[in-house]
Amino acid sequence: MTTTPHWEELVEGQELPPLIKPPLTTRQLVMFAGASYDFYEIHYDKDFARAHGLENVIAHGLLKMAFLGQFVTSWMGPNSEVRALRCQYRGMDFPGDVITVRGRITRKYEQDGQKLIDLEVWTENQRGERTTPGSATVALVP
Repeated sequence: MTTTPHWEELVEGQELPPLIKPPLTTRQLVMFAGASYDFYEIHYDKDFARAHGLENVIAHGLLKMAFLGQFVTSWMGPNSEVRALRCQYRGMDFPGDVITVRGRITRKYEQDGQKLIDLEVWTENQRGERTTPGSATVALVP
């Protein structure tokens, strides 16, 4: 179980430990389609995806946002709170891609008696492409 980071040890610019996800599979995309009710065929039907100009089926944007959420909540520990999580879908990820979620602290501050951390977060595939850049704000609770 992850513990809450110590406020005193955190500094702006600090890199967070990466989260490396196993290679994406078409089965995972089908399962996520069912869980999210996103049944657009580009996520699980290779022939449909190719007919629409893609080289293969692609990962759901919301799946990659879920990876960002997992990354942030794993880092911050069980007693803290996510105040904001945002992302943009800037690139495609395909079955077989290994997604690494990375982040760094961009701001450390206190506001209304709360200890807040702003993060830059993103997904990156094995080709080094940042496909889902985003940001998060976390309230650390001791």
